[in-house]
Amino acid sequence: MGILSSLYTGVSGLSAQGEALGVVADNIANANTTGFKASRAEFQDIISKNLKGILGGNQIGRGVKIGAVNPILIQGNVDATEKVTDLAISGDGYFKVRGSDGESYTRDGSFHFDREGYLVTNDNQRVQGFETDEKGNIINKTGDIKFPRALIPAKATTELKMDLNLDSRVEPTKKFDPKDPYSTSHYSTGVEVYDSQGNKHLVTYFFNKTADRKWEYRGLVDGKEVTGGEAGELSQVCKGSLEFTVDGKLNSHSLDESDFNFTGGALQNQTIKLNFGDAIADGGKGIDGTKQYGRQSDLISWNQDGAAAGTITGLSFNDEGILTAVYSNGQSADLAQITLAKFENPEAMFKVGNNRLKESRDSGSPALGAPGNNGRGKIFAKSLERSTVDLASEFVNLIQNQRSFQANAKTITTTDELLNEVIQLKR
Repeated sequence: MGILSSLYTGVSGLSAQGEALGVVADNIANANTTGFKASRAEFQDIISKNLKGILGGNQIGRGVKIGAVNPILIQGNVDATEKVTDLAISGDGYFKVRGSDGESYTRDGSFHFDREGYLVTNDNQRVQGFETDEKGNIINKTGDIKFPRALIPAKATTELKMDLNLDSRVEPTKKFDPKDPYSTSHYSTGVEVYDSQGNKHLVTYFFNKTADRKWEYRGLVDGKEVTGGEAGELSQVCKGSLEFTVDGKLNSHSLDESDFNFTGGALQNQTIKLNFGDAIADGGKGIDGTKQYGRQSDLISWNQDGAAAGTITGLSFNDEGILTAVYSNGQSADLAQITLAKFENPEAMFKVGNNRLKESRDSGSPALGAPGNNGRGKIFAKSLERSTVDLASEFVNLIQNQRSFQANAKTITTTDELLNEVIQLKR
C-alpha cells in the first residue's frame, strides 16, 4: 500500500536528518579542538520502486540515507604560542605517533616531554622522528624522540684556527727568550684549548719576525698545566713558522714542534692542528686567514673545536622540524627531526579518538619523510593549527537540518491522518 510506504520514507528522512544533526553537533563541539577537521554528512537516495518493471522511468523513491560522512581537509589557521614543543603543520601530512595500540597519526601538535624524557601527545603517545648519528647528522631511521638527560662528553681540541694580521713594518731585531717572552716578541695573543677531559687551558702565542715576510711563532702555557713544567714559569708546547708573499698573503705555514702533554690524566701528545688560513703552498689563495699588512698586529678572529662536558640548558624546534639542544658548554647539537606521514587518500583514515587517526585499507600506506619534501607540509615551531570548524556555517546547517527533520515529521503525521481516514471507512 502506497500510503504505508510513504510512512517509512518519512522515517528514513527523520533518521538521516537526525544523523546529520549529529555531524553538525560534533563539528560545533570541536570548534576549539586543535587540528580538528570539520566533517560533512552526504545524503544518498534509497533504491526506488519501478512502476513499469525494468523499462525505466515512473519510479517512486523510498527515502534517504547517509551515504558518507567525509572530513573537509582544508588548512586550519596557524596561531603562534609560547611553548617550544608546540608544532603546527601547514600543508599535507600528519605527525606519526606510537603507543600501546600501535601506530597512529594526528594533526594535533600540542606535545610535551614526559617524566621519562619522551616527546609525547596529551594522551601519552610517543612522537616519532628521524634519529641522528653520533655526529649529529639526521639519518633515515625513525624512532621515539627523547630528551637526553646525561652529560654530553668532553671533546679535546683537534684544530685551532687563527686569523691574524702581523705588522709588516716591524724590524726583525728581537730574539725570543722564553723567560721574558713578552719583551722579546713582536706580538702575542692568548687563545683557549681543551684537553681530553674537557679542562680549559690558556695558550699564549708569541710571534717573532725573523726576516722579510718570514715569522716564527711559539705557543706557551703555565708550566703547572703540562707534564715536566714548573708552576709560575711558561712551558713551550708548540713551535712553527709563517711565510708571506710580497703582497701580504699567506704563502705557507708549518708546525715544527708539538708537545701538548697536559697534566691531570689527560691524553698525552694531544694533536692540535694549527690552521692559519688557506696558504698558497697548500693550493689556496692566501686570502682567507692570516696576512701580513702594514698595520698594527692584531688577532681578528679565532675558533677551536674542543669543549668541556655539558648539560642541556635549552631545547628548540626550527621550521624544518629539527629538535636542537643547547648545552651549558656553549655547544649545540641536533637531536632528531619530526617525521611527517603523507597518505594518498587521507579522507579514508578512521578516527580513534584523542585527535588521532589510523591507517585504513582505503587510505593507502603512509609515506614517511621530512617536512617540506615531496609535497609534505611545512612545520611551524611554537605554533598550533586550530580547528577548521566555521561556526556561522554550522549554525546555518543546523537550521537547514532542523527544518528538514520537521518536514519529514510532517510527512509522517500527514500519512497518519490518511491512514485514519482509511480506518474510518467502516463505522
